[in-house]
Amino acid sequence: MAIARKIDKALSETGVEYEIIAHERTESASRTAQASHVCGNQVTKTVILHDGERYVAGVVPSTHRVELDTLGQFLNRRLTLATEAETARLFDDCALGADPPLGMPYGLPVVIDEALFDEDDVYFEGGDHQSLVHVSSEAFAALMRDARRARFSHHM
Repeated sequence: MAIARKIDKALSETGVEYEIIAHERTESASRTAQASHVCGNQVTKTVILHDGERYVAGVVPSTHRVELDTLGQFLNRRLTLATEAETARLFDDCALGADPPLGMPYGLPVVIDEALFDEDDVYFEGGDHQSLVHVSSEAFAALMRDARRARFSHHM
């Protein structure tokens, strides 16, 4: 599988420079970082949450754990994790569990943990379990221009 159609379109429309890094099939962001020989702080992990009515994507470094209460307070909402079925429906052109951080193409608001902007480079799932999209932090900021920023995770 190649990167998801909606991700490819978003990257093209934004005009940011990026590269695709192929890696062995993995099932978690931290394993993806290992397989790609990339620092885990630079690889995003996308967690889909909801309040019973609306969804939101929380994006953190793969080495971090989302603090649901902190994010919920920031958004003034009580959040719980979305189910796999809900996530599959939201990311309809992606493999299950390969959720990209780009919410715009999927109609999802996004909150990014500030820790991701401490890095020079950012890597994220392209919609499958065998490729990472690599961008500079400036390009990532451009891609995520509509996302909100907050501190809502801690290192595991």
